[in-house]
Amino acid sequence: MTLMAPRDPSSEAQDTPQLLARIAEALERLSPPPPPRPDLAAADAFVWRAETQTLAPVKKVSRVELALLRGVAFLRDQLLGNTERFARGLPANNVLLWGARGMGKSSLVKAAHADVSARLAGAPGFTGLKLIEIHREDIESLPALMALLRDADQRFIIFCDDLSFDGGDASYKSLKAVLEGGVEGRPANVLFYATSNRRHLLPRDMVDNERSTAINPGEAVEEKVSLSDRFGLWLGFHKCSQDDYLEMVFVYASHYGLDAPEEQIRAEALEWAITRASRSGRAAFQYIQDLAGRLGKTLD
Repeated sequence: MTLMAPRDPSSEAQDTPQLLARIAEALERLSPPPPPRPDLAAADAFVWRAETQTLAPVKKVSRVELALLRGVAFLRDQLLGNTERFARGLPANNVLLWGARGMGKSSLVKAAHADVSARLAGAPGFTGLKLIEIHREDIESLPALMALLRDADQRFIIFCDDLSFDGGDASYKSLKAVLEGGVEGRPANVLFYATSNRRHLLPRDMVDNERSTAINPGEAVEEKVSLSDRFGLWLGFHKCSQDDYLEMVFVYASHYGLDAPEEQIRAEALEWAITRASRSGRAAFQYIQDLAGRLGKTLD
């Protein structure tokens, strides 16, 4: 039988730091690199890319001028006031813009951001207001986005267009925790604006099903609808009247210099709305696009 020489304790002590260093290097190679710090001076608006956890700058935002948005004067003033208070560093609320489709919910958010940014440019203490769009399917990455923005000097509106949740989708719970109630809480320099056709962001049949099948129906429904309670400001958009619709059409026509007889525009715009069974700002602009094309003009 061959006897093995005992190991030298001092040799083992010398090998340990080297072994730990090799383990640390291996773990660093396996872990993904941290996302690069965003260049927030690159643009006034960004799109959040959840897969790479980066902010893609938007050089030209697709927006309608605030003065062209008609039929929403009260809602406009509410949103402008909330946005300006936030931009000045004062208390402000998360905002849910809900209601009839095509009535300018997302257009109002983008126009309010541009208006407030332009009016406060150069004002003492104003560090910049950035608009960041997050897609509905990336809502679960919202905590990572907020962590990225928490220590920035600028202030941010995170905007999700057409936000809603269907049956079996539990991602709304993570949104609830991020907006209010989480341990860290929402960063002071971040607000969340969302648009939706649904006031409670959930389909009615989903809420009704919870009510009919739960042991305690009241508690089940409260769990579902409490998400919208995280938005301190609700702005409800309703279908517009014929007069409001025609006002939108004529404002667009005047702004873009579309020289056509008033009676022709009126008759065509009404027919356009009837064929789509919709009177809305979206329908008005779609008619204007059609009219401009027939007149050989561009909408610049």
